[in-house]
Amino acid sequence: MSIPANYRFAPSHEWVLDNGDGTVTVGISDHAQELLGDVVFVELPEVGREVAAGEEFSLVESVKAASDIYAAVGGEVVEVNEALEDEPDLVNSEPFEGGWIAKLKVADAAELEKLLDATAYAATIAEEA
Repeated sequence: MSIPANYRFAPSHEWVLDNGDGTVTVGISDHAQELLGDVVFVELPEVGREVAAGEEFSLVESVKAASDIYAAVGGEVVEVNEALEDEPDLVNSEPFEGGWIAKLKVADAAELEKLLDATAYAATIAEEA
């Protein structure tokens, strides 16, 4: 399982990539998609929606379960990955690239610093095992 060094993670297994322009891309980790199994549906958030850090903003359904996805940071949804409507399995095959869920305009950049780095996230996964 790969954990990209330039990503930040919530303990609930969502990842955040700082795009460097006040926005972040959000998805679920490789570990999370492995736990879910084959993803069959992704409920995308509404563009323009304001979310708070820790707020449920998406849903991923797999053949095994439905799992709420939480905003790792607060902000406004500025884009969603419409490719997931036709290819929800991108979450499985490309969790850190094509399987992203949404892009947010970050409300408070300090929230990014509260997230786990790749090393700390790896340790969290190891503790769960």
